[in-house]
Amino acid sequence: MFFRKKAAAPSPARRDTGRAVATRLAANPQMTAAEVSGVELFYHLDFLDAAQCDTLIAMIDADRRPSSLLSDRPESDFRTSESCDMNRYAPEVQPIDESIADLLGLPHEKGETMQGQRYAPGQHFRAHHDYFHDTESYWPQIQASGGQRTWTAMIYLNDVAEGGETWFPQAGFKIAPRRGLLLAWNNMNPDGTPNTLTLHEGMDVVEGTKYIVTKWFREGSWLKRG
Repeated sequence: MFFRKKAAAPSPARRDTGRAVATRLAANPQMTAAEVSGVELFYHLDFLDAAQCDTLIAMIDADRRPSSLLSDRPESDFRTSESCDMNRYAPEVQPIDESIADLLGLPHEKGETMQGQRYAPGQHFRAHHDYFHDTESYWPQIQASGGQRTWTAMIYLNDVAEGGETWFPQAGFKIAPRRGLLLAWNNMNPDGTPNTLTLHEGMDVVEGTKYIVTKWFREGSWLKRG
């Protein structure tokens, strides 16, 4: 006898968040809706200028560590990049951090700490989802720290000579790094369930070094005040 995995229940709150953010981004003349089948994805050219990108790159280089993987079954070669948690209140970071939340129209406290990532030649992040899986042992901790991830915003900080594309294999979309380019996508389906088509990969860098920053947003408050 075969058993089907129980489908995730629709979430009105995540559904409403998805609609509100997508409507806001679609109305912004600086945002462009990408033609990606089954995924709500937008991009903004030159969201950061060269000086802002260089500042963040220097901060990543100064404080990088091996990237971690949140999984009950981690694989050693799955994520080989280096990461850096950016101080959201640092004067060089806070205006950028908050401008991302304002772009999406989401409360600042729903945003996780912005993370910087560095990919040297040969480094990658194999295909994964940004949303959390409620079957993993970490799920109770996630529920206590803001719950499910809804939207992802990612900014490329430099051009890369070869490789390092972001690939959505199931949605048929691939984009090469470009300095200052922001991508934003909804990790949920229109009904608020996790969207499996948001599976994406940071492909191997072939030549050069790739720098990005990523900011994830939760359905509830991630930032605890007081």
